[in-house]
Amino acid sequence: MSRQVFLYDHPERFVAGTVGLPGRRSFFLQATAGTRVTSVALEKTQVAALAERMDELLDEVVRRSGGSASVPAVAPSEITDTDPLQTPVEEEFRVGTMALAWDGDEQLMIVEAQALVELDAESEEDLAEAEERLLQDEENGPPMLRVRLTGAQARAFAKRALDVVNAGRPPCPLCSLPLDPEGHVCPRQNGYRRGA
Repeated sequence: MSRQVFLYDHPERFVAGTVGLPGRRSFFLQATAGTRVTSVALEKTQVAALAERMDELLDEVVRRSGGSASVPAVAPSEITDTDPLQTPVEEEFRVGTMALAWDGDEQLMIVEAQALVELDAESEEDLAEAEERLLQDEENGPPMLRVRLTGAQARAFAKRALDVVNAGRPPCPLCSLPLDPEGHVCPRQNGYRRGA
């Protein structure tokens, strides 16, 4: 069976979003072009890492080009997307590996998210070798979402993704752990609830 690649070249929309209540949210990347929608699930930490790394890469592109690259310094307000994910959200796969690259010729950010796969290996070296073969296998590798974005689209994605990550449960002012809607037993209060 050949590899399934969900390719979006200049998608109408590429966003990170969530389904569920704070504390129980599921995170997704969603690409849209016309009537075609692809949603892939991932962890909150993966969304944060992708957004932070994307911003860092865009900053590096601007620095190396001396400011001549078609990359804005901040996300343009005219393409800010605060709409929820398109529903129904149907998960194509759970993301295991992600990669970012900048195509200098076309001035585009390339985002790849590959499905999580389990590998059997006897040693660390065998595991590293199996992972490398899997990543390089364009014909039989795991399903992949590949998105090509302009610099402005990439900045807008990164800003929204960080906003989504930070929109969860507010932190406790004493211990910084997330506050639950059902209550919070703060370790800084030795397990006692703080009085009014």
